[in-house]
Amino acid sequence: MTTEQKQLQLEGWSRRIADTIMGQCREDGFHDYPLERWAYVPGMLLMAMARAGKQLNEERYYSFMHRHMNHFVAEDGAIGTYTLEEYNLDQINQGKNLFMQYARTSDKRYAKAAHTLAAQLMSQPRTSEGGFWHKKVYPFQMWLDGLYMASPFLAEYGKVFERPELLDETAHQLLLIERRTRDKRTGLLYHGWDESGEQDWADSLTGLSPNFWSRAMGWYAMALVDCLEHFPVTHRKRGTIIGIFERMCHALVRVQEPSSGLWYQVLDQGERKGNYLEATGSIMFVYAMAKGLRLGYLSSGFRPAMLKGYEGIIGRLVTEDEQGVHLHQICCGAGLSKDRNGSFDYYISEAVVSDHYMGIGPLLLASLEVEQLLNA
Repeated sequence: MTTEQKQLQLEGWSRRIADTIMGQCREDGFHDYPLERWAYVPGMLLMAMARAGKQLNEERYYSFMHRHMNHFVAEDGAIGTYTLEEYNLDQINQGKNLFMQYARTSDKRYAKAAHTLAAQLMSQPRTSEGGFWHKKVYPFQMWLDGLYMASPFLAEYGKVFERPELLDETAHQLLLIERRTRDKRTGLLYHGWDESGEQDWADSLTGLSPNFWSRAMGWYAMALVDCLEHFPVTHRKRGTIIGIFERMCHALVRVQEPSSGLWYQVLDQGERKGNYLEATGSIMFVYAMAKGLRLGYLSSGFRPAMLKGYEGIIGRLVTEDEQGVHLHQICCGAGLSKDRNGSFDYYISEAVVSDHYMGIGPLLLASLEVEQLLNA
């Protein structure tokens, strides 16, 4: 197969994915999943659709995001089903859509809603070094997941509302967790860190969880590229963030499964029984690398690994039928708590499902980035 034929096989998936999502709507134009509650996965799905609308020049995709966000954001800017005092970083993620709404409409309710979410972050509980706790109910814990949930929002908020000190705060969060969770031998990042060392899953000396979970690193990789987009080139930490991103991508390429181009659920233990090539982590790495290549954060040497990853996703994890696009081998959910100990056996025990929006949202985002890069 020629390079041109391969490229043709990789193009057009974003529109097919977006149309699949639109086809799942009720007659009134609403989709049941984003209506359930204000939460991070529906928020990511809405953001992916809005970006598809902009890139593909399809207003109906943007309108999908807009009407579902308006289900939650009242005229006075109050956010339905959201409680600031939960101090849950996951609850910030859906707020990323507010900036596009505010830019397009100048409606102050979207600014007010963004101010509320920013207020949560200003008073978010912190570690002794100023790192955001993942949630109030997870004291002194930083998870890689939380950097994606909150940091790009904080960076864009700082840019939109001319609060440059919030870009400093964003940089601090990104660099702190990388310093605390990075394994010097492999360059990979552990899922979580408990400063107090009290959690059952935390190492008694380091406070680190015991394994490298694919999606956790995927969240962090996406956080880096999405935050960097809002940093001015003169920011004193911008180059450092770009540097740790490239260093991390080298570590990811080293554990990329060579025949498929995908990544394992537990990144560095592909040979162990029960481990499997997982969709969401693989997709998030492709998204981050494609965006990093497009924006110049990564050297061109990463392009083959990124394309091999995307080819593996489309060729091995995606199917299509009369109902649209389907995605398989998605880890349904994982975390760290008393009954989720971060062991290898724990990560491979979580349910593996198809068509969960935890995977469909990132797949749309990654497809948009790959297509944009291929057509540059």
